[in-house]
Amino acid sequence: MALLVIASCQLMVVLDITIVNIALPDIQRSLDFSTTSLAWVVNAYTLSFGGLLLLGGRTGDILGRRRVFIFGVLLFVLASLLGGLAQNAGQLLAARALQGVGGAIASPTALSLVSTTFREGPDRNRAFGVFAAVSAGGGAIGLLAGGILVEWLNWRWVLFVNVPIGLLIALATPRWIKESERHPGHFDIAGALTSTVGMVLLVYGFIRAAQEGWRDGLTVASFAGAVVILTVFILIERQSRQPITPLHMFADRNRAGTYGMMLSLAAAIFGMFFFLTLFTQNVLDFSPLQTGLAFLPVSAVIAIGAGLASQFLPRYGPKPFMVVGGILAATGLAWLTLTDVHSTYVGSVLGPILVFSLGMGMEFVSLTLMALSNVSPRETGAASGLLNATQQVGGSLGLSILVTMFGTASGNEADKQVPQFLEQATPAERARFERTGDLPPPWVDEVLTAGISAAFIMAAIFAVLAALIAVVVIQVRPSDLERLGGKGLGPV
Repeated sequence: MALLVIASCQLMVVLDITIVNIALPDIQRSLDFSTTSLAWVVNAYTLSFGGLLLLGGRTGDILGRRRVFIFGVLLFVLASLLGGLAQNAGQLLAARALQGVGGAIASPTALSLVSTTFREGPDRNRAFGVFAAVSAGGGAIGLLAGGILVEWLNWRWVLFVNVPIGLLIALATPRWIKESERHPGHFDIAGALTSTVGMVLLVYGFIRAAQEGWRDGLTVASFAGAVVILTVFILIERQSRQPITPLHMFADRNRAGTYGMMLSLAAAIFGMFFFLTLFTQNVLDFSPLQTGLAFLPVSAVIAIGAGLASQFLPRYGPKPFMVVGGILAATGLAWLTLTDVHSTYVGSVLGPILVFSLGMGMEFVSLTLMALSNVSPRETGAASGLLNATQQVGGSLGLSILVTMFGTASGNEADKQVPQFLEQATPAERARFERTGDLPPPWVDEVLTAGISAAFIMAAIFAVLAALIAVVVIQVRPSDLERLGGKGLGPV
C-alpha cells in the first residue's frame, strides 16, 4: 500500500507533463493563446518543476519527508483545481507554475520515501523498479488519458483529474507511510530562486523575440537580466555551504558531458511533442483521442531502445549507444522537416517518430548510468536530481528556442500567403481577415507547417549536438562499467 501511494504520486506528476500536451489546441482556442505564447503552458510547469526540484528534495530531508510529501501533493491538487477553473491565459499560467512547485516538492520526496520505507535488498529493488516503470509509463498514460478527457469532456479535465487522485494520496499517506528521520541542513533558497528566475527570463526572451523581434526593448532586457541573475546564481552556489546545485558535479568530464547531452535531447523531445500535437490536430485534423493514440508508439519504441541498451551495455559500454542514439534522434527529426499540408500520419509522421524514439530509448539508459558514475553514495541523490532538473530546464529552454524559429518562419510564410489569399477571398472572407488578422484554411495550414518544419530543423541540430558531445567529451570503456555501477543495469 505504501508503494501504491508513492507510485500514484509519481504517476500524477509525470503524467501531467504529457496529458496537457494533447489539450494544447483546445486550450489555445478557449483562452485565446497565440501559437508562440502557447509554449508557456508547458514551460510554466517545467521551469518551476526543474528549477525547484533539488530544493524540494532537500526540504524533505530537513523537515521530514512524509509531511513535505503531503504538502507537495496538496499544493499540486490546489494548483490543478485553479488551472481547471482558469478563465484567461494569465490564470492558467500562474496555476501551471504553482503545479510545478507542488511537483518539485512531491516528486523527489516520493523517491526518497522508497529508500526509507523499504528495506535494502530485494524489497527496495522491486520498489525502485515499480517507481521507474511508473515514471517511464506515465508519459504514455498521459497521452491516452489526455485524448480521452479532452474528447469526451473538455480540456479543463486534464487538470481536474488530479484533484481526486491527489486527495486520496494525501489521505492515505499518514496511514501507510512512516515519517522519516530529520537531518540538519541548510536551505539554499537564494540559489533556487535565482536559477529559476534567470531561466524564466531567458525563456521569455526567446519567446518575446518570436513575437516582437530581436531588437524589441523587452527582448533585450530579458536576455540582459537573465545573464546578470544567472551570474549571481553561480556566485551564490560557489559560496554556499550546502548549494542547491553542487557545481563540483560538473568537474567530472563524463558527467558534465551527460548533462550537456540531456539539455540538448530534452529540447528535442519537448519540441517534438509540442509541434506534432499542433500538426496532427490542426493540419491532419485528428481528434484529441486520435492524437493520443498516434503518440503511443513513441513510448513503446523508447522501451525497446532502453531494453536493447541495457542488454548490450556490459559488452560495448555506454558511449556507442550515446552516439548512435543521438544520430537516430537527429535522423527522425530531420525526416519530420519534410512534413507539409499534404502529409499523412502513416506516410510522414509514424516512421520519423519511431526512429527518433529508438534513439531516445538508448540515450535514457546511457545518460542515467553516466550521470551516476564516480558519485559517492551520499551524493547519488544530488547527481540524479541534477539530471532530472537538467531535463526539465533543457526542455523549457529548447522549446522556447524552437518557438522562436517557428515564429520567424511562420511569419515569413504568412507574408507570402496573405496576398494570395486576398486575391482569391470573397468579400466576407476579406472582411473577417481585416477584423481578426487570422488566415482561414488552407492558407493558415501552409503558415503552420512552414513554421513547424523550421522548428524541426533546429530540433535536429540539438540532437546532432548531443551526438557530437558523446563523440568528443564522453570517455569511457566497457571495462569501466563496474566502476560506473554496471552491476545495477537492471534497475536502471
